[in-house]
Amino acid sequence: MTYAETLEYLYAQLPMFQKVGAAGFKNGLQGIQRLTEALGHPERGFRSVHVAGTNGKGSSSHLLAAILQSAGYRTGLYTSPHLREFTERIRIDGQELGPEYLVRWVAQWRGLFEQERPSFFEMCVALCYDYFAAEQVDIAVIEVGLGGRLDSTNIITPLVSLITNISYDHQAILGDTLPQIAAEKAGIIKPNVPAVISQSQPDVAAVFNQKANPLGARLTFADQTYRAELLRDNPAAARQHVRVWRNGEVWFADAELGLVGDYQRLNLPGVLAVVEELRSQGFAITDAHIRAGMREVRRLTGLRGRWQVIGQAPITVCDTGHNEAGIRMVVQQLARLPYRRLHVVLGMVNDKDLGKVLRLLPSEATYYFCAANIPRALPAEELARQAGEAGLQGLVCGSVAAALAKAREQATAADAIFVGGSTFVVAEVPDLYAPGA
Repeated sequence: MTYAETLEYLYAQLPMFQKVGAAGFKNGLQGIQRLTEALGHPERGFRSVHVAGTNGKGSSSHLLAAILQSAGYRTGLYTSPHLREFTERIRIDGQELGPEYLVRWVAQWRGLFEQERPSFFEMCVALCYDYFAAEQVDIAVIEVGLGGRLDSTNIITPLVSLITNISYDHQAILGDTLPQIAAEKAGIIKPNVPAVISQSQPDVAAVFNQKANPLGARLTFADQTYRAELLRDNPAAARQHVRVWRNGEVWFADAELGLVGDYQRLNLPGVLAVVEELRSQGFAITDAHIRAGMREVRRLTGLRGRWQVIGQAPITVCDTGHNEAGIRMVVQQLARLPYRRLHVVLGMVNDKDLGKVLRLLPSEATYYFCAANIPRALPAEELARQAGEAGLQGLVCGSVAAALAKAREQATAADAIFVGGSTFVVAEVPDLYAPGA
């Protein structure tokens, strides 16, 4: 098979959750356990950090990988979904999985797949674990796909687990309350494995304690030790500066952070607490390594789409935030951008309760409603209708590229354009990977 035929084969087994929603979600770990048993248990062949959470798990995973790379460790990184190319999901030291490796691997194990009928995500995880074991990474940062307890990644025993933030998302699968959602995320906590919680959230703290204590898993609420404060506020910059506090004392008076979203301040405590835990387990990670990883995270890991500035005059920004908590943080950041008028290119998926999210968005902006090219996308016309009920007005533009082109046509140099509402909308931004973006 060619690379294109291999991708088509993978996508056809059980469609990607990210594209079709709940129909692509396979409940339970039996499938991935059978696959990895047939592969010789590659999940036991490398050390790891396991990362779950509603918001921030992707950014935190990339930051951890960048710090480990800066310290000289051969570092695997598994994240999902991808933006443009399947191979973005699996990286070693920032380099994507080679297409030729994927073709060979699928051809080698196709008989097993046709016997077991795994889901797309199960095959992705099996591939990732087999690749990291074969390539003998020093450590891998593994991001959960959905939830935690029943997520296919959850067959590893990591050195430390990280849970970033709990908010409402995927309620149909994970539960309708924050404690129910937290219980699913807490499912990555393992016996005698330390666990870090990035944010102390009163509604769910007890859930983590109830999970960790019987397992003998030492629990750390990172924001009780670490705090990051934004310096030189400029949301249109390529980097931001932060002051980092540890145990009430200044640790880094001024550190550069290559991720500009204001919400990254909430991710940093968890990342730093994990680094401290790895240090205690013998990893040689200096303060200089931490600073370098924070500063160069995008270059080292290839991260895209998190409050990414993709144009100037008008300032143009995209962000993958898509649930209530994520959009709330985006709106706060937008309010600090300098502009005369705000233009918003907006697209969303069809399996979320959009009412609360739409009511968070600024009513004074001009909207350009669009739909990403996936089955889950909410049609632009329907999005415009629901947005109108929330007091948001604008144009129905169809595709993401057409909507962004229309926004740029109507905006002046003194305006600002924001593109978001869905990871898949950001993935279709034409200049997402342009030099300097």
